[in-house]
Amino acid sequence: MLPLTDTVPGGFGLYVHWPFCASKCPYCDFNSHVREGVDQARWRAAMLREMDHFAARVPAGRRLSSVFFGGGTPSLMPPETVAAILERADHHWGITDGVEVTLEANPTSSEAARFAGFRAAGVNRLSMGIQALNDADLKVLGRKHSASEAMAAIAMAKGIFDRFSFDLIYARPGQTVAAWQDELSQALDMAVGHLSLYQLTIEEGTQFHTLHQRGDLVVPDEDLAGDLYEATQVLLNQAGMPAYEVSNHARPGQESRHNLVYWRYGDYVGIGPGAHGRLTLKGEKIATRTHRAPEIWLQRVEEGGTGAHADERVTPEQRGREALMMGLRLAEGVSLSRLTAEAGGVSPVDMAAVGRLSRHGLLTVDGDRLTATADGRQRLNGVLAALLG
Repeated sequence: MLPLTDTVPGGFGLYVHWPFCASKCPYCDFNSHVREGVDQARWRAAMLREMDHFAARVPAGRRLSSVFFGGGTPSLMPPETVAAILERADHHWGITDGVEVTLEANPTSSEAARFAGFRAAGVNRLSMGIQALNDADLKVLGRKHSASEAMAAIAMAKGIFDRFSFDLIYARPGQTVAAWQDELSQALDMAVGHLSLYQLTIEEGTQFHTLHQRGDLVVPDEDLAGDLYEATQVLLNQAGMPAYEVSNHARPGQESRHNLVYWRYGDYVGIGPGAHGRLTLKGEKIATRTHRAPEIWLQRVEEGGTGAHADERVTPEQRGREALMMGLRLAEGVSLSRLTAEAGGVSPVDMAAVGRLSRHGLLTVDGDRLTATADGRQRLNGVLAALLG
């Protein structure tokens, strides 16, 4: 795994939320909005101003380990906006050659044509929302690209970026284990170092939730979803891309450094509508979040320098629980002494429960390190419920 960086364990990242999409996917509950047109200059100025606001609060000397442009669809941003944000981030916190700069992208031809512009702007890692490799399932998922466009975009990304990843969704309606294995084999032929493989979940407030409630959308049951997950682990392990986190697979050294900041319970600044952040200020952990509605966020930034709501103090008890919940997602596990330190000197872990779960093959303890096994990560919600009570 990658080494920890910065003065706060876990590292220090910057998350930039671009909230706009060309269309809303029926399974998506992210803070994304469809707009006909966006005043790019106005939005660029607001992003920079909110970054300045948070930079004034972060202790001097902190250095970025990663920058992540998420959304929404950040590949709809002009490369000039990305360049301006990175230039300002470099001014505040330093972007060295070793800093990972990731941008999420869609594989439609209009967005793929911008890949070279993003690379020139300073992006060194691309993460593409492919989701499926056949047109029928892409249509079900509400995606606007075709399978052939997806493959062309992957080929284009390979020629421009040394590091890139793409997402696929499994447990789709009507999906079989055999079909998923074939699709994964095809994905592995195209992948370089990283794949994100997410189980389809039905989230409230989405179009899929409405269809599912009516009985018009049927997804694989729990047993079949488990079989699909297990088939994923077998194929990716054989290919040398084991899971380093519940849904993310990578060759050694190709892990997403930005996501590791989250899972290792590091600090990160979040700018843009609906962005969340975690900052350690004077020994306290502070949760930040900005207004979700794009137009309200924009107005607040222009009037007051930020669209952020009031800070929320993360109590020691909450810190211990959060660090445990994030850390057990990782194959490397989490330090028990770190959990105790986050929780103010009192361990958040029920060690009797650890013993019971270990006897059932769901957890291991090796010195100071608590780790969920592969079976434990597959059943992580239940493991956490047993540990936290």
